[in-house]
Amino acid sequence: MLARPLTAATSAQTFARARRHWHRHQPRTSWWWGQFPEQSWSPSTSHTDHATAPRPPDPLRWREWRRPGLFPHSVPQHISPVHLYSGGMDRADEEGLRKRKRSEDSGSHGNWQRSPKRSALEESQEQSPVWLHITGASLPPGKVPPSSENRGTKTELKREWEEACGYGPRETGSIRERHFDFSVMSYNILSQELLLSNAYLYKHCNPLILSWGHRFTKIIKELEQHSADIMCLQEVQEDHYLKQIKPSLESLGYHCEYKRRTGRKPDGCAVVFKRERFSLLSRHPVEYFRRGIPLLDRDNVGLILLLQPVEPSACHICVANTHLLYNPRRGDIKLAQLSMLLAEISRVAGLADGSTCPVVLCGDFNSLPCSPLCSFIRESRLDYTGLSIGKVSGQEDGSRGQRLLTAPIWPTCLGISQQCQYESQATTTDQAVKELNLQALSALNSASGSDMSTGVGAGKDFSSLLLPGSKKLCIEHGLRLTSAYSHYLRENSRPEITTCHARTAVTVDYIFYSALSECSTPEERGLQLLARLALVGEAELREVNRLPNQHHSSDHLPLIACFRLPS
Repeated sequence: MLARPLTAATSAQTFARARRHWHRHQPRTSWWWGQFPEQSWSPSTSHTDHATAPRPPDPLRWREWRRPGLFPHSVPQHISPVHLYSGGMDRADEEGLRKRKRSEDSGSHGNWQRSPKRSALEESQEQSPVWLHITGASLPPGKVPPSSENRGTKTELKREWEEACGYGPRETGSIRERHFDFSVMSYNILSQELLLSNAYLYKHCNPLILSWGHRFTKIIKELEQHSADIMCLQEVQEDHYLKQIKPSLESLGYHCEYKRRTGRKPDGCAVVFKRERFSLLSRHPVEYFRRGIPLLDRDNVGLILLLQPVEPSACHICVANTHLLYNPRRGDIKLAQLSMLLAEISRVAGLADGSTCPVVLCGDFNSLPCSPLCSFIRESRLDYTGLSIGKVSGQEDGSRGQRLLTAPIWPTCLGISQQCQYESQATTTDQAVKELNLQALSALNSASGSDMSTGVGAGKDFSSLLLPGSKKLCIEHGLRLTSAYSHYLRENSRPEITTCHARTAVTVDYIFYSALSECSTPEERGLQLLARLALVGEAELREVNRLPNQHHSSDHLPLIACFRLPS
């Protein structure tokens, strides 16, 4: 009987004390008093005014602060912008001190132990804003969130076309009538799943621009603006591709092909092309995973399309797209993956006369321009004697403690020769070199009294006595490929940058193509580079707060090049 009167009296006293000491209890959101200038609330407000004026929250009731519509910001209403203070936290976006629990095995009150260690994915998702996991949370198209780090800086990169041989990227008229000109884009659009699992790379970004709703609008607008004839996209998340990306590109006149990674990661590679310019002859997905081969236990993939231009006299074009392994210390895996892709390209692009049709190879190779892997693509040959696996991609500065590449790099059971061709494609010349090498080893074993078949003398180094071109010393491929970019800026020779986030700013994206040299014969098929969309340096990217930012929604820049296919 006395419970309700006592409670009411206690509540009235508590509320009166709260009004006298309001400045002690109000939260950090100090803009409440100035939110309603016409109908400001104060302790002296009459009872009649309370019916029309917005009621302020009770400082002692948490539910009052969660009342819908209390904070009229662009953040969704179900996400409260109020951050309670947590011990050890200076800012709301920092992770608080981990709780400790008492040990159950010991009865001592002073024996404590830390909570079990969480996985990297759980920690990164906890550190990233919760609303990033909600698909609908985004900014309206074209809106830029207010941020102090955006003030006083340039908001958009300035990229211009560089003409390679005196022709603009969109020449028309008699020149285009005699030749078939087309443009190619390579673009890593940053999977949303990978963004969330690596949130520490994007702490420099305003959280509002990292939502998929905002990023998708910007990416599609960017693709439509460049309007490349062929687009090779990496890190394309499968659900986003099926529900949003593919329908959007098909409405723009593109034909889309996609290959998802073989593991648990939901992203993959896509190759799209304009239906009015090409027709699809064949599609060839490449999976780098091979069960039972430890070297090939990763889930990266590639995708190859054989296209026929609408120009009747033009030959086929082989377009390949891939995303190689990232791990900087596993160059052996990267070379094995690349060999599988080159072998499939050689098979698909091969013609009846023994030559190959023009090839365009795009992708994120996770290797620097001066690395042995990129040199192998451009020079068609790599001598890996004494090369450590951490030096293959050029991402690692030191190679101390790393093992050397062994011969052969990939196992023979893979069915790919050291010339990056399927064994059935090996020429008689290759077989003759192999037989001569075996004869040299046999003669050497007889002279030294060792038997290689039983392992005696297997630890000795016989590489210096092998014939030049031996498969024990190098790997090769038969494609004449060169990069569409010089990898250095024209004006100051600084390195070009294709990806830039909180940890690094380097070049890992490329467009390689079959170059048509000046001394090429009419029978040789190749492409002529007309122009390319210039890249920028690290200084320019830092001026726009690196990547992603409010205008560029990926941590990579798109590469675009224009080519001419002689008739």
